[in-house]
This record gives sequence, structure tokens and C-alpha cells, in this order.
Amino acid sequence: METIRHFTTAPLENPRFVHPVSIHFERDGIAHQWEAVKVHDSVAILLFHLQKDAFLLVKQFRPPVYLHNGVDGFTYELCAGILDKATSPLQTAKEEIQEECGFDVPLDQIHRVTSFYTAVGFAGSQQTLYYARIDDSMKKDEGGGIDEETIEVVYLPRHEARTFIMDETLPKTPGVMFALYWFLEFTPSMTTIAR
Repeated sequence: METIRHFTTAPLENPRFVHPVSIHFERDGIAHQWEAVKVHDSVAILLFHLQKDAFLLVKQFRPPVYLHNGVDGFTYELCAGILDKATSPLQTAKEEIQEECGFDVPLDQIHRVTSFYTAVGFAGSQQTLYYARIDDSMKKDEGGGIDEETIEVVYLPRHEARTFIMDETLPKTPGVMFALYWFLEFTPSMTTIAR
């Protein structure tokens, strides 16, 4: 396990991705104030590897998680990315799969599942969930992310998914829990999975 050192906090100046704001509004004649951050919407992709009969997840260090619990900070997540470029959410999903996981998945094999809002208490951004089946023929490189990202690719065997969802010792996002639940409850059989 990596060692985290010299962890400090400071006021945010010249933000690139998170913009703190103070919201003021009136509801039923009563004035209200709320603290929030403006952030980009995002995409996330549940990847199922056919030959391995396993889900491909990513594991990475999240400084805010470390700030909150001071213990680990590494979380299990879906492959994901923010919508900060002039491309469609589907194209962004394809690019994130390649960058983070090393698989080149054709656009017509990435399927939209649904969308939902995340961090509604302070951000309220929308995330669109996609699903794709992958196999060894699509693998182009090791992935791992770009720039400052350090992403570890992790395979979760399908038969361990239910246990993984409820295992509190494995830090994870609600998105990965929901995606796995969706797969287990709404994907009726391996015939459907393999189509």
C-alpha cells in the first residue's frame, strides 16, 4: 500500500474543477442561504469482462476521502470522467474506458443505462451511467489514467458482487453499488449479457 505524507489543507484559490458558491433564495417567503460547489456533470461506465466473468472496476486515491477519515483514501469505483470537453457523454465514456482501463470499446457497444444526481447536498451534478461488455480483443494497453491520475484496474468476479456491495471494509462509491445492483437485478441471464 502506498504511504501518504505531508497531507495539508489550504484555502482554494484559482479553482479548475470545483467552484464554491453561496446560494441565496427565498422559499414560501422565508430567506435561505446554502453553501455549495459548482462542478461538471459526469459519466460512469460499468464494464463486464466476458472471458473473466468479472466486472472491471478502478481503484484510486481520493484526497477528500482521506481528509474525511484520515486512514486510507483509496476507493473502488466505476470507470468515470467529468464532462469538461466539447464532446458527447457517450464519446467521453469511450475515452475514459481507454484512458483508465486500456480497452477500446466501439461507441455502438456502450449502452446508456440511466442518469441520476450525485452529492445533492453540496454539488447536485448529474451522472450518466453506461454499460459495456469487454473482452481481450479490445485491450490496447494497461490504462491507469492520464496526467496526475494513478488508477489501478481491479477485476471483481461476478459471483462476489453481492458480497462486495455490502462489504463496508471496502470503500466504494454509491455509483458502483447501484451499477452492480442494476446488473444483478435487471440483467436476467448470461444470454442477455453476452449479446
